Amino acid sequence: MKNADFLTGITTSGTPHLGNFVGAIRPAVATSKNPDLTSYYFLADYHSMIKNHDPEKRQQSTLEIAAAWIALGLDHDNCVFYRQSDIPEIPELTWILTCLTAKGLMNRAHAYKAKVQENEADGKKDPDQAITMGLFSYPILMAADILMFNAGKVPVGKDQIQHLEMTRDIAARFNHVYENLFVLPEVVVDDNTAVLSGLDGRKMSKSYNNFIPLFDTEKKLRKMIMKIQTNSLGPDEPKDPDTCTLFSIYRAFAAQEETRAMADRYREGIAWGVMKQELFEYINAILAEPRQRYNELIKNSKDIEEILAKGAEKARAFSVPFLQKIRSAIGIRSLG
Repeated sequence: MKNADFLTGITTSGTPHLGNFVGAIRPAVATSKNPDLTSYYFLADYHSMIKNHDPEKRQQSTLEIAAAWIALGLDHDNCVFYRQSDIPEIPELTWILTCLTAKGLMNRAHAYKAKVQENEADGKKDPDQAITMGLFSYPILMAADILMFNAGKVPVGKDQIQHLEMTRDIAARFNHVYENLFVLPEVVVDDNTAVLSGLDGRKMSKSYNNFIPLFDTEKKLRKMIMKIQTNSLGPDEPKDPDTCTLFSIYRAFAAQEETRAMADRYREGIAWGVMKQELFEYINAILAEPRQRYNELIKNSKDIEEILAKGAEKARAFSVPFLQKIRSAIGIRSLG
């Protein structure tokens, strides 16, 4: 195996929703089919332990997310699709990197600082109350995920840019202290990637509980779309497409010509009920076939397990010999 051209992690927390599809899954599926790229996609089950302490929820989420990505067309034969916990070299590399990472660097991590500020605002005597080492050290595990496969490019949201910068710092520190083994990964932020609004107009997120699950039944999908908040403008009254959650979701799925035509109908005064029904029909047509495939995979989880096992085998073809190089560089080697 060669170095990863692209690497993406998917945290196994919760059920995949429409926002995940347009923001992460759809572009990843397209990249996975490029025969000229070596792309890695992994289920970040160790990362999920930071916030989720329910083992059944973690396992179910792993099943649902793996099934969703496969059902939506991830080319698992061309790419490397694996479960983080199936690569024992990653936690070992995490410890090696931890021993090189300054605590001051971790002190500046956004997630940690936000939790400290929350404790201080609540009047807690201990600003570190309820902060685990998992939360504090999260960027080091993320660095190990990336550096284990010498990923050249890592697509992330803007909230993860800092962690990629930390990864570069950690890699550079290792290269300076020991041996020049790690590629400094490039941050890839696609400003054109769609960010969907949820039922209440805020960003679609599990945290806000305003998301629309990807693979609910047709009936439930329609019910969720009908719940999306709109204003009080009546039929035939002109409406602004740029401020409408329904239109933003439609635009994320439709072609440019269809989007322009729908914007014209907004200005002509399309009724909210009509728009919701058409949005449902449009999305349902896209998801109908993947939904069937998803349900088949959920019922036959052994098929998913086989795919992940093959992915882990491909990943370890790189990680096992590379970790040996890393061990040798730090002086953990045979005495013979």
